Amino acid sequence: MSHEMIALFMFSTMMLMLLTGQRVFGAIGFVATISALLLWGTGGSDIPFSAVMKLMKWYPLLTLPMFIFMGYILSESKIADDLYKMFHVWMGPVSGGLAIGTIGLMVLISAMNGLSVAGMAIGATIALPELIKRSYDKRMITGVIQAGSSLGILVPPSVVLVLYAMIARQPVGQLWLAGVIPGLLMATMFIVYIYIRCRITPSLGPALSREERANVTTREKLRLLSAGVLPLIIFFAMMFPFVKGWTSLTESSAIGAMTAFLAAVLRRRMTWKVFEVSVRSTLAISCMFMLIIMAAMGFGAVFDGLGAVHAIETLFTERLGLSPWTILILMQLSFLLMGTFLDDTAMLVIVAPLYIPLVDHLGFNLIWYGVLYTITTQIAYMTPPFGYNLFLMRAMAPPEIGMRDIYGSIVPFVAVMILALAVNMMFPEIALWLPTFIYSG
Repeated sequence: MSHEMIALFMFSTMMLMLLTGQRVFGAIGFVATISALLLWGTGGSDIPFSAVMKLMKWYPLLTLPMFIFMGYILSESKIADDLYKMFHVWMGPVSGGLAIGTIGLMVLISAMNGLSVAGMAIGATIALPELIKRSYDKRMITGVIQAGSSLGILVPPSVVLVLYAMIARQPVGQLWLAGVIPGLLMATMFIVYIYIRCRITPSLGPALSREERANVTTREKLRLLSAGVLPLIIFFAMMFPFVKGWTSLTESSAIGAMTAFLAAVLRRRMTWKVFEVSVRSTLAISCMFMLIIMAAMGFGAVFDGLGAVHAIETLFTERLGLSPWTILILMQLSFLLMGTFLDDTAMLVIVAPLYIPLVDHLGFNLIWYGVLYTITTQIAYMTPPFGYNLFLMRAMAPPEIGMRDIYGSIVPFVAVMILALAVNMMFPEIALWLPTFIYSG
């Protein structure tokens, strides 16, 4: 059997197991282990064992629980509530201002958390009821929350980019810096769309009335503005020494977690319940990520042993005559397809053994490709029929918001995200300028 057929058989078996409801790490690890045993006999058992040992020796892995713990502390201690009150007061007088403020809230939450699920939960529990009460259009606000929450996997400290760094063996710091400008660019594009749309049709996002604005004093505005300083302090306390080279990535993640913990204590939000929920959630998610990465590394080792990447590259470039850019676009389209029924981590570890070496062989920058992968994942989160964010939104939204509203809400925002993806593909400097500037200085 040819290398191409073996690779196709491995992928089809894994996808079949996933479609039957098997856990991601179980499906990937099972296919990797069985393939290794069938191809190389009992000696193949060393491949998954080596993957485990390699993972245990990867020191930056300690950053994952630190960032996840930091996010849960800030989320469970309700510091995000203060942020939304700030945006509510300062942006309310503008048509669509609360929707614009929600995007701003999501950017700050992303800078504290690194997971889109946290942004979705905060947006649905804090922003959504307030926006409904202010007579905002249902489709507008559900689209805003879904699009804004997706920024969590692009704006640093993105957990998804940490996972990509582990699998692609790229510097996490450079990937984080590469995600800054594309993430802010996409948030700005969302804001511009909301502003223009609400200026054309003010009923979609009515501004606060004069009476409501008069009830808020300048002193209260300034007090609420200070709430927005806290996540910036945490972010810079973590990132500045890392970028300057004073601390390692792992040390910076510990600084971020400790700063978030102290912030919750100083604001008298640190209860035993908050601490327990944060620790339990951190442990559950960290273990899940470790199992998936371990399985992916075993799967990738089998591919390396087969030489399947080189065989598939030859198939695309020589036999089919496809250009590198055509192959890259087909890869992104496959991510969009997989995103209808898989989450970002599953998509990455399933195709990483094939796509990442292929991208490298085609001559593309792997830091830049990490940003493209993440943006494509954001789009996949919101595309029917089974986009991840669509069902999260339905689970959290009130009964008056139906699936038709949720599906209809994402169309303009997906269009904006596709435009952002195209811009980042055409101009790689958008992603690469900041890491090049920082690390070459």
